[in-house]
Amino acid sequence: MLVAAAVCPCPPLLVPAVAAGAAPELDAARTACDGALGVLAAARPDRLIVVGPAEQESLGPDPYPEGTRGSFRGFGVPVDVVLGGPDGPDGPNGATGEARPAGRPLPDSLAVAAWLLERVHWSAAPVSGLGVGTSLGAEDCVRAGARLVAGPERVALLVMGDASACRSVKAPGYLDERAAPFDATVARALGAADVAALKALDVRRAAELKAAGRAPWQVLAGAAEGAGLDGQLLHEDAPYGVGYLVAAWT
Repeated sequence: MLVAAAVCPCPPLLVPAVAAGAAPELDAARTACDGALGVLAAARPDRLIVVGPAEQESLGPDPYPEGTRGSFRGFGVPVDVVLGGPDGPDGPNGATGEARPAGRPLPDSLAVAAWLLERVHWSAAPVSGLGVGTSLGAEDCVRAGARLVAGPERVALLVMGDASACRSVKAPGYLDERAAPFDATVARALGAADVAALKALDVRRAAELKAAGRAPWQVLAGAAEGAGLDGQLLHEDAPYGVGYLVAAWT
């Protein structure tokens, strides 16, 4: 069963070392993410599953076990992360003390999630990850979400994903007049824990607006069906022309 969910943006710029001199511009977003993670911990889940966008060509969803490593070295900074932390219960230095064999690294979205979890010293529950291809259809996303919560465990989700990237002429996708209304629809849905509205998000429109969070949000919708959670929008902004939303569901 799903007991709580947090929704956070996933730009590597959330990591201050990546943002460098611009780091203070996202302080409010980081603080809101901290608050959303606090909501997850308070729900006392048996397991935390981090869901985030992966490569578009991925046929996923692709699982990432606790202890999977990620890095921001591709952005020019020597910052490495471990999903769940290096000393988590299932991590490479956990109960067995044995190193986990090297595998595929975390996609950027899950690396940002791992950094956020390390930032708050997450220890409330074991952590695993799920990378969702940005081209995965809505029905497939919803089914994947339902599978995540089908067992007896009390599950919390940390759902990573940006809204549109077309909110200004300097945005990655340039200015598109449809972007602000799209982001407003998502913000209302996340703030109200409106599962139906998330399921109804148009896959093609989201892709045109470069909204990388669409697939993870629809995974959340599938997981939250019938859970009766209430939502709260904690942060809404569009720096650099990209929509960043933070919400908590309990």
